[in-house]
Amino acid sequence: MEAKPGADAPDADGSTTVARGGGCLGLILHIKPKLLYIITLSEVGGAQSHVWQLMQGFIDDFDVRLATSTPGPLTEAAQASGVPVYLLPALGRSISIRNDLRAIAECVQLFRAVNPAIVHAHSSKAGLLGRIAARLTGVPVVFTAHGWGFKPGVPLVRRGIVWASEALAAPLSDRIVCVSQYDQHLAEQYRVGKRHRLVTIRNGLHPEAPLAVPDVQPVNIIMTARFSEPKEQQLLVRALATLNASDAMLTFVGGGEELPACRDLAEQLGVSSRVRFLGDRSDVAELLAQSQVFVLLSRYEGLPISILEAMRAGLPVIASDVGGVSEEVHHGVTGFLVPTGDAQAVTRALQTLNDQPELRRRMGLAARHRFMQEFTREHMLRQTATVYRQICERTSAAHT
Repeated sequence: MEAKPGADAPDADGSTTVARGGGCLGLILHIKPKLLYIITLSEVGGAQSHVWQLMQGFIDDFDVRLATSTPGPLTEAAQASGVPVYLLPALGRSISIRNDLRAIAECVQLFRAVNPAIVHAHSSKAGLLGRIAARLTGVPVVFTAHGWGFKPGVPLVRRGIVWASEALAAPLSDRIVCVSQYDQHLAEQYRVGKRHRLVTIRNGLHPEAPLAVPDVQPVNIIMTARFSEPKEQQLLVRALATLNASDAMLTFVGGGEELPACRDLAEQLGVSSRVRFLGDRSDVAELLAQSQVFVLLSRYEGLPISILEAMRAGLPVIASDVGGVSEEVHHGVTGFLVPTGDAQAVTRALQTLNDQPELRRRMGLAARHRFMQEFTREHMLRQTATVYRQICERTSAAHT
């Protein structure tokens, strides 16, 4: 276990905060209770963005901490905000019984040292191992499922393994947060967690962001996502190649192992001069504001934050009709839903939006309105605070 570097006056548990009062007793004594977020990786991604929104939202009411496996953008942002960071080197994405047992031991050591009122676990590996460690130490734990790994579209063998691990881990959770109604229904269907422990809290973002101007020409199409499973950037390149709009441009934001193959495909199809590969960027909001159409193509999803970012910017959205995406995109009103893997459907949707600037403007305004009504960070924080409060009240009652 490695604590936040550069501490001037570390506490006994290795952090630098002065807030005290481990456990929910802090709520009664008006001392900030400790809230520990744990996530497998600190990379650029939707789950990491979600954790960052939560940390920002609760930093005034809780003594917020972060645990993850390696340094990265999330740990950098946390440290810049004064959030203590703990590195658990064994908590990696790859499956290794030896490392996983070591990661559980690291989590147990950390939980005992920090004595958090609540552990809030995110992502599959940290969600499983973190919940085991929480049960061993008697710490209340919330798990957020950012899209179930046993949903349709996931390879069959992987679906079985993930379902078995989630079904075994579910009883260890005080609450399981699903990011969409689709995911909650899936959990109920597959009997992952008792119904009274499941709750749907959709992702939310801070509403302030630069706005796009969708009704200008030529059209810039943008997709922000990692080049890895389950995203389908190559499908979008194929759709662009058949689009009847030689001046339309395509921008990809994100890195990943499948990026070179996508770049090669753009060369093969003769559209490389119209496709930009920007890699990971910290100015996504600004890039969205410079675009006219947002696209997210996937084989499966939870409730993609990238779509919410596009809606916040006032962009019409074309997205694969998978997971909870239909809870974000209102087909024909804020954008278009397309069958997964259907390049022709993507081309038709792109052609429609490319040829009708007024439709882009109208859909973009509707997307922004829907975002403000249902997907702001404040809405998400209120619902999450209710979960935290219920857990703290139950814990406090158990100790009286």
